[in-house]
Amino acid sequence: MPPAAGKGLSGLAVTSIALAVFACAVVAWLQFSGPPAGPKPGPAVVVQLNPPPKPKPPPPEQPAASTPAAPDAPAKVPDVPAPATPPEGTAERPAPAPAPPTVPPELPAPAQPPAAAAPDTPPGPAPGTAELPGDLPAPSSEPAAPPTQTAKIPAAVSGGLRPAPDPALVEKTRLGPLPRVSPDGRKPWQTYARPFDPGDRRPRIAIIVSGLGLSGAATEAAIQRLPGAVTLAFAPYSKGLPQWIALARAAGHEVLLDLPMEPVNFPANDPGPHTLLTSLTADQNRERLHWLLGRVTGYVGVVNRMGSRFTTSATHVRPVLKELEKRGLLFVDSRSSLRSIAAQMAREVGLPRAVNNRFIDGEASRDAIDSRLNEIERIAKASGYAVGIGAPFPVTIDRLVRWAQTLERKKLVLAPISALVNTQTN
Repeated sequence: MPPAAGKGLSGLAVTSIALAVFACAVVAWLQFSGPPAGPKPGPAVVVQLNPPPKPKPPPPEQPAASTPAAPDAPAKVPDVPAPATPPEGTAERPAPAPAPPTVPPELPAPAQPPAAAAPDTPPGPAPGTAELPGDLPAPSSEPAAPPTQTAKIPAAVSGGLRPAPDPALVEKTRLGPLPRVSPDGRKPWQTYARPFDPGDRRPRIAIIVSGLGLSGAATEAAIQRLPGAVTLAFAPYSKGLPQWIALARAAGHEVLLDLPMEPVNFPANDPGPHTLLTSLTADQNRERLHWLLGRVTGYVGVVNRMGSRFTTSATHVRPVLKELEKRGLLFVDSRSSLRSIAAQMAREVGLPRAVNNRFIDGEASRDAIDSRLNEIERIAKASGYAVGIGAPFPVTIDRLVRWAQTLERKKLVLAPISALVNTQTN
């Protein structure tokens, strides 16, 4: 029995040893065969992990960091034109750079329009030129010289007038805002007048520049260059009339409205729409008068434009003058006809009036204008008062500016037209 048991034990031992060897072999084989399987997925994972190293942007960052030379480049920019550093600053700096060059071309452009408006200068005064060649402004080649307008010379004024209109002096109608006497008795011709010292005993001269508002260049020149004591008369047809009158008053100028009346050669010579005509009834002319007066407010009165026929007809002129008196305005008889009865009729109806003594630029030349201004001076010294009317020709404005500077030493005074109301004999 024992020997058998020993045999059995040794058999088991052999078996276990064999199994152990086999197990070791299997383990060894598994371990050996495992590595090949492991490495295969390993590299695949590594390949997938390597893409994350796409943070290789850091390397680009190092080139960027390596560009500390770039700061040196900007340092060169101040010394060299901006284009010298295209990589960095050009994207931002070139944009502003082209912008400035485009500005200068635009700036001078606005400055050009005034000169372009010069061709309009002749039409302003032209309407009143054909009636009395010796007295009214006649077309000439000289007015076409707008360059004489210099914005450098400021208006010589002693202060602007208070803004207009005064609501109490305005009657609202379907034809526009008409002037009227206020409930407390104030009249437009007094309220809108330029102040003048009544105690000044020097001979007074009133100068009226008529036909304004039709040419922008001529109107600006008259407002800016002429002394504030020069009275400015505006055509009722001009565009932007309220703005023109506001500018004129701000520069110290008293303002009149041109009143178109029928000339002897009508309709060959037509003052414009709504002209007062001898072929119309008093009511029809009154309707036209209201339309003309309703274009704007802030004026002290009217001066007739042409009218060599209309101002000689008592039947037609009287109703018009009575309406002007009713509305608190003054009237200036331009004397477009030596037979005009308008001033005499104005006195009869109680209308404040003044009378033109000379057209100063019937011939638009320096010598002719200077000669007429000398005549006006003699009239003023002889009677104490004189009125002259001119057109906004460049040469007229030039001569008036120079002439006005001589009045002080001649012991004469330039006055607004309202300061000569009812002072002259007809």
